[in-house]
Amino acid sequence: MQERHDAPLAPLTTFRLGGPATRLVTATTDAEVIDAVREADDSGTPLLLIGGGSNLVIGDKGFDGTALLIATKGIELNGTRLELAAGEVWTDAVARTVDAGLAGVECLAGIPGSAGATPIQNVGAYGQEVSATITHVIAYDRVTRDTVTLTNADCAFSYRHSRFKADPDRYVVLRVRFELEDAGGLSAPIKYAETARALGVEPGDRVPLADARATVLKLRSGKGMVLDPDDHDTWSAGSFFTNPILADADFAAFHARVRRHLGPDAEPPAYPAGPGHTKTSAAWLIDKAGFTKGYGTGPARISTKHTLALTNRGEATTEDLLALAREVVAGVHRTFGVTLVNEPVTVGVTL
Repeated sequence: MQERHDAPLAPLTTFRLGGPATRLVTATTDAEVIDAVREADDSGTPLLLIGGGSNLVIGDKGFDGTALLIATKGIELNGTRLELAAGEVWTDAVARTVDAGLAGVECLAGIPGSAGATPIQNVGAYGQEVSATITHVIAYDRVTRDTVTLTNADCAFSYRHSRFKADPDRYVVLRVRFELEDAGGLSAPIKYAETARALGVEPGDRVPLADARATVLKLRSGKGMVLDPDDHDTWSAGSFFTNPILADADFAAFHARVRRHLGPDAEPPAYPAGPGHTKTSAAWLIDKAGFTKGYGTGPARISTKHTLALTNRGEATTEDLLALAREVVAGVHRTFGVTLVNEPVTVGVTL
């Protein structure tokens, strides 16, 4: 287990932002992870868990405590069952499943971060969510001080949410188990309209797994959502805001404001989100509120490829990023009456 003091955290995040940690511990086994967590809990030291760093906004002052970098490794495939150590690189794991001819996560290709983070956020994109294939999450419970195995139902998954996100200080994910599908080399049914169009098929059709993965990677790259150190549009956390889910009455009021602002025939994106609720598009809201691709004049700007990504153009500070985020939130609320919620976890700062 490696240990460093006054350690920079910015290089461990995809934003490349944030100050140092008082102490940085790198754990490469489950036992080391548990030991580091117990040590912090026993001493009352604040603890920050870091995986791939793709969902973190760390304040410029850094973190006064122990930052634990989870760097565990391990991929086990047994038939259609997959088990990943929390520190495995998610994109590598997806590629491995495609190579093995197993369907279920192929449309989650290119998402940065670690495997252990996927159940926390219920990571999803292009018509797939990890909650559809996760069977168990093995975690360290900081309350009972035991290693526990939680079933899919125990995880309480919902849109970009889970039991782990609801109670962020309780569980430390160690391993994640998935049940995938052997469909003879074909993908799961394509659910997302944009993916289906790009593949030249109808929603519900299956395609070769490699085609599905390659198409998603191309779509994500076109939006700056695949990490590239030379492309500042990828110095981000991907989607900075979640898509708002509105109750029927709130959606009706929102719809009316859209028509007042954009014209009597304007129709906002609307997707079913359970009884009495409708989901709309955060990217659409941002764009129609006047924050177009490339918006901004400072070192933090909206991506030139996608309005949902806020980016570090190379010299930004976390405060630069937060100032832009607050401007976007205020502008969307002023225009449409909808309050955007940030998707990344903030450390030492708030919007």
